[in-house]
Amino acid sequence: MPCVSEAAVRSAVRQGECPVSAGVRLTDEQRLDWLRLIRSENVGPRTFRALLNRFGGARAALAALPDLARRGGAVRPVHVTTSAEAERELATARRHGVVFVALGEPDYPAALQAIDDAPPLLGVRGRIDLLAQPAVGIVGARNASAAGLMIAERLARELAEAGFAIVSGLARGIDGAAHRGSLGRGTIAVVAGGQDRPYPPEHIDLLEAIARDGAVVSEMPMGWVPRGRDFPRRNRIISGLVLGVVVVEAARRSGSLITARRALEHGREVFAVPGSPLDPRNEGTNDLLKQGATLVTAAADVVAALEPMVGRDFERPLDEPAPITLSLPLELPPDGRTRDGITALLGPTPVAVDDLIRWSGAAPATVQITLLELELAGRLDRQRSGRVALL
Repeated sequence: MPCVSEAAVRSAVRQGECPVSAGVRLTDEQRLDWLRLIRSENVGPRTFRALLNRFGGARAALAALPDLARRGGAVRPVHVTTSAEAERELATARRHGVVFVALGEPDYPAALQAIDDAPPLLGVRGRIDLLAQPAVGIVGARNASAAGLMIAERLARELAEAGFAIVSGLARGIDGAAHRGSLGRGTIAVVAGGQDRPYPPEHIDLLEAIARDGAVVSEMPMGWVPRGRDFPRRNRIISGLVLGVVVVEAARRSGSLITARRALEHGREVFAVPGSPLDPRNEGTNDLLKQGATLVTAAADVVAALEPMVGRDFERPLDEPAPITLSLPLELPPDGRTRDGITALLGPTPVAVDDLIRWSGAAPATVQITLLELELAGRLDRQRSGRVALL
């Protein structure tokens, strides 16, 4: 596939061409800049895309970060990842057989690209081609029952034999059973930490087997030890990769229900295996059924629901920018009075950006750059609903 400049990509967009269908890939220099940008302080997936679209490329965005954070009220200089730091991570990734696939490239999973907080760079070890296969997520309790483990393994095996890749989170219990059931047939493990920091330790052998016959993916830096808040982030990748999620044994307030909730937000199908009401491990799955999830007792139930969706085109929400697109006009930053007025309207209660624009009387671009500055300064909470709040 050809390597082209970001300017050429923007030109293709201007002419109505799709970068993905054109086979556009980042150059090595661009990939290094993308890695530097996403690893820089206070830059998450949404902020990354806003910066890339605003400044037309990662290198220009990197140069602007310190000034943006300062204007947003940062109490200390924001850390911008250096080229040397990014090169060390790339070298570590190569030693572990990990490649970084960028949002908008042909190998990037189309389903995942459609969600509004898709990882700009996805570290992949194993079969990259597996990411293009129709997929089903299977998640559930870590302290699963023997019956739950048996059901998860059987569902995974039969769904894989039907042509679906099986996606799960490599956790103890149901996740592990799902991976084992689909091992050698097409399984994808989404890990919460760096590819070289597998968790849990007892699944290291399983992880290596998946890397040989399936795929292991992560958005986290090499060397990153997973923490509690990293698992919900992992869960959104699971739900973003798939056509539907099957939940097998989940207590109320479990991580599996977070995956199911994100699946609904992403427009995916949610399935649940019913269980005894006397077992607290089934309270969450039984609640999902009450709320309208599709009841599953066999793989055929999932296949029947998802077969009409195979081959569907995933489209990015209309209110979200494309990952690589025309840069916005670089108007002057808001003056202090305007910035203070917008900030004064924010508080701990989330508000819609459209309401903020209306109440402030400022131009939409002025409000957006102010929010970007606050976010880079670590002062803004941008929620999945699109609302924003001051930290």
